[in-house]
Amino acid sequence: MISLELVTPANGMIFKEIRLRALQDTPSAFSANYAEESQLTDADWTQRAVQWNGRISRTYIAMDADTPCGIAGGYLEKEDSSRAHLVSMWVAPSHRRLGIGCQLIDAIVAWACAQGARTLQLTVTSNNDRAIEVYRRLGFTLTRNTGPYRNDPALSNLEMIRLLVA
Repeated sequence: MISLELVTPANGMIFKEIRLRALQDTPSAFSANYAEESQLTDADWTQRAVQWNGRISRTYIAMDADTPCGIAGGYLEKEDSSRAHLVSMWVAPSHRRLGIGCQLIDAIVAWACAQGARTLQLTVTSNNDRAIEVYRRLGFTLTRNTGPYRNDPALSNLEMIRLLVA
């Protein structure tokens, strides 16, 4: 059975493990990269755990018993708290197509709605067709907003948005 755990300083090293696994598994799915984030100290990861689960942010780790198998985060825009963002979405290859991604996204949607957000936005890399299809099935639509992908000039970032019901 899959459970979702909030990222906290107490599980900061599990957060580090799953985040680094995600960056290694699908490097083009993230703006951050493994080379940079693997240099962070354990104290940095503990501080990140605090930041990624604070007043305007929430991050969940999907756990299969004692094994982390997914992650997703959300945050509210500082200038407009009616706009939330889904970030750092990833499910381990061994656990894909089991509904874990939907569980993680549903948790972020529930959190965003509870915070009064009216939209949930995300950025997906242009070569990530599988993720785009999953997001579409979950109610996200592509906008016309695109931008450069910082790690590969041949790719771009595509914005998707989902309207939320309070």
